[in-house]
Amino acid sequence: MKTLLAADEPAAFEIVNADGAGSAVLVCDHASNRLPRRLGTLGLSGVELADHIAWDPGAANVARRLSDLLDAPLVLSSYSRLVIDCNRPLDSPESIPAQTDGVPVPGNRMLTPGDRALRIEAVFSPYHRAISDVLDRRAGRSSLLLSIHSFTAVLAGQWRPWSISFAHGRDRRFASLLVDAMNRDASLVVGDNQPYSVDDMFDYTIPVHGEDRGLPHVLVEIRQDRIATPADAAAWAVRLAAAFSQVEPAALRLCETSRR
Repeated sequence: MKTLLAADEPAAFEIVNADGAGSAVLVCDHASNRLPRRLGTLGLSGVELADHIAWDPGAANVARRLSDLLDAPLVLSSYSRLVIDCNRPLDSPESIPAQTDGVPVPGNRMLTPGDRALRIEAVFSPYHRAISDVLDRRAGRSSLLLSIHSFTAVLAGQWRPWSISFAHGRDRRFASLLVDAMNRDASLVVGDNQPYSVDDMFDYTIPVHGEDRGLPHVLVEIRQDRIATPADAAAWAVRLAAAFSQVEPAALRLCETSRR
């Protein structure tokens, strides 16, 4: 049977602190720029694969530290978003991009339905099953879902001033609490659905695991130059944990509202 991942390659996901007792559940869709050996380099250089087109630099470092601080389970993707983007619906043109931020991805051109199916089966589906399993094990407990991302400081020649942003779709209540808490630090530029919002056409994790389950949820975006080193990422995790602690009681009341 044809498979994408060799037996000695990492699984599609990593779970940290699976039985964490805190109210937060963390996910990191773009944690890694790893490629399966079978795909080679997808025709890209090492510099390109280290760039934001392949992953969210710094996001995994923030998420791991935040998991410690909040005693939260964390699910991380193990492969690059260029293999298949774990935060895109499967019918999105950005699911397996042939070009991203103006950079052609030769290894993603002319894919057959079978090629796509291999990537879904090996990477996308196991990752989302892992998130579902973590949430299922917490059934009956109040859970607050945070999806940890990072964004590049400049995109298409445009400077993006936000230090951190909290994105949401139909339900902005949890995001609004965190925006207000983080805005208490006058040194920060805090985005509310900037530079991204959550949209069913372009997002998968929050709509499926947050909105569909009725869980309070937020997509956290931190600018990549603010978390470029492990020390910087750890400092931002501390800052984010402090904001979370301030809003946690109010956020947990949202869980009760959702159950009614």
